[in-house]
Amino acid sequence: MCAKIRKNEALDFHESKPAGKIEVTPTKPLSSQHDLALAYSPGVAEPCKEIAETQESVYKYTAKGNLVGVISNGTAVLGLGNIGPEASKPVMEGKGVLFKKFAGIDVFDIEIAENDPDKFIEIVKSLEPTFGGINLEDIKAPESFKIEQVLRKEMKIPVMHDDQHGTAIISSAALINALEIIGKKIEEIKIVVSGAGAAAIACSDLYLSLGARRENIVMTDSKGVIKKSRQNLDETKARYATHREDVSTLEEALVGADMLLGLSIGNILEPEVLKQMADNPIVFALANPDPEIAYELAMDTRDDIIMATGRSDHPNQVNNVLGFPYIFRGALDVRATAINEEMKLAAVKAIADLAKETVPEMVLKAYAQTSIKFGKEYLIPKPLDPRLITAISPAVAKAAIETGVARSAIEDWEKYEEELQERIGIDHRLISRIVHRARRDPKRVVFAEADDLNILKAAQMAQDEGVAIPILLGNEGKIKTLIQENELDGLLNCKIIDPLMEEQMVNQYAEEFFNLRKRKGVTVKAAKITMNRSRNHFGCMMVRLGEADAFISGLSNDYPKTILPALQIIGVEEGVNRVAGMYIISNNKGNYFFSDTTVNVNPTAEELVDITGLTARVVRFFDTEPSIAMLSYSNFGSARGDSQDKVAKAVSLVKEKWPDLVVDGEIQANVALNKELLQENYPFSELAQNPVNTLIFPDLNSGNIAYKLLMEIGGAEAIGPVLMGMNKSVHVLQVGSSVRDIFNMVAIAVVDAQLMDQKSSGK
Repeated sequence: MCAKIRKNEALDFHESKPAGKIEVTPTKPLSSQHDLALAYSPGVAEPCKEIAETQESVYKYTAKGNLVGVISNGTAVLGLGNIGPEASKPVMEGKGVLFKKFAGIDVFDIEIAENDPDKFIEIVKSLEPTFGGINLEDIKAPESFKIEQVLRKEMKIPVMHDDQHGTAIISSAALINALEIIGKKIEEIKIVVSGAGAAAIACSDLYLSLGARRENIVMTDSKGVIKKSRQNLDETKARYATHREDVSTLEEALVGADMLLGLSIGNILEPEVLKQMADNPIVFALANPDPEIAYELAMDTRDDIIMATGRSDHPNQVNNVLGFPYIFRGALDVRATAINEEMKLAAVKAIADLAKETVPEMVLKAYAQTSIKFGKEYLIPKPLDPRLITAISPAVAKAAIETGVARSAIEDWEKYEEELQERIGIDHRLISRIVHRARRDPKRVVFAEADDLNILKAAQMAQDEGVAIPILLGNEGKIKTLIQENELDGLLNCKIIDPLMEEQMVNQYAEEFFNLRKRKGVTVKAAKITMNRSRNHFGCMMVRLGEADAFISGLSNDYPKTILPALQIIGVEEGVNRVAGMYIISNNKGNYFFSDTTVNVNPTAEELVDITGLTARVVRFFDTEPSIAMLSYSNFGSARGDSQDKVAKAVSLVKEKWPDLVVDGEIQANVALNKELLQENYPFSELAQNPVNTLIFPDLNSGNIAYKLLMEIGGAEAIGPVLMGMNKSVHVLQVGSSVRDIFNMVAIAVVDAQLMDQKSSGK
């Protein structure tokens, strides 16, 4: 819902120190005199000389390639009009925040006290050495048309007036999908445009590029329909002047029209007017904050209407943030000299296509919905969809390369997607690599708790992503009802097994379980009851007998209750003395591996050695070379006690067993993670030259507490728990795991199963 904003709340928000919404943060260390000398004098002279010799190297030695100028003269600010450059600054700062949050792009906002378009153009042109791109904002029409056209022609960096093209791109994507739903063709529809400002003209231009016919567009302004017979039309309006003399008003133009594009003022249409439109009318009422006709009123008037607005409290919000951050991101990343028509059309297609994909759980949670599916109320993605950057930016970059406006190329598109994800916050590279690996050879994954909605959503995501082939355990009727109620229809094709209804399988599995456990107190009758009633036992037996490749459970059970059947049926890997659990803690500093966090309560020194060996191997599984700190409250003998003596002994044994492994301790956590502290106080430790990425805890208490604290108050993302040392791919979820957490574990389980296959086949 669109939150109610109170005046004092808004003022306090902007006034609280530091005032405003943006700041400059150094990207290099400045903690010593040497750092300062490198950053300024005399060190700065070297990159200056390089750039003077080769101008393009400015992208190599400065932030230009990731810096956009958000520039305005304050002549058309939101719905406030010509309020001047100073008053526009909060808006421009806000735009900078959006660039940074959604695409990792840095911004200098520049407010220019100049209304003369020619002088404004000269000022902006003079800024080209500073910026990798220019975002023009809140400049009134018709001056904005001339300003953008001249700057695009005369500057060699991308220039875009977002008020024009942002709305055009997003509404075009919505239009494409709306037409698909109702089965109409863009070249045949009759379009009426209410408003003739910058956005209206840009939308109409882009619709023409998509195939609309100019003769089918009727544009209106405050004086009515724009006709050829009208005197003193400016050049931009004249392009859309109609020959039709039978219509003079917006209401008359809408008779029989297929589409209304509203970019004018609120509440100017009566419901009766909508009744005059063609069947299945498309109404994009984009005036803000009030649409040309209220959403509820329009929907009550006709049940065949497809509607979009600019508001977040209605479906199909045409919000420019869906476009401009990612369009500039793609343009900057190939050093484009312009944002051309092909790049805009590539963005349109990427946005339209993304709306047809399964919506991630994090988006459903953000919008407090249990299901969002492509249709009349979901034409375009939601602004908080994290996939926008990897859908739009590569499409724009490819279009720039293909049309010859790119000055650099991207060779590895998978790597580029990982870099895009890294730019927007949490480092997703690790899990994205795992997902890519899983897709190459998807495996059969048994979900023991398939009567849980989050499990089903994760299974659907895994299926959609091509990561896994789900097998669902539980009551078939209940599972199918959940699938249908939540529009997870892809899962209806999956194998659904209810152990209570599978007598033959239960008998086979019970016999196998009895043979495994007959000298552990299990009777034939008990084995059958167990297989009939325990989906954890049943699912693990499927994996043991090769009827599935991986097993996922634990969402609704305590960890020990889930791991016990796996240990009884799957067992530990040959040569492994014990299993252990590891969490991957991911934040903006990178990925850290925490072990053991789930299994071993108070391991001995010898058991810590086993845990360390397992952990090192699994860290390499995640394409990372381990640098291991074995933790304590002591630093290399600074205090004595049973716990630290145990860790010190374990370190000695680990070094003896794996002399090439980078490992040291006993060491305090803060020292292990602080390179400067290590180098200053403990230069003898190999950790001083090898940044720590793996932490071995002395007991379960400390490991479990540490990762949970970081999750809750440290702002870190936790991936796991990863169960290490099993004979086959078995992974136990944390109680209450989100859909994204479950999906991540499925991807890990699939790659784990792939490696098991390779090992068994001797590859």
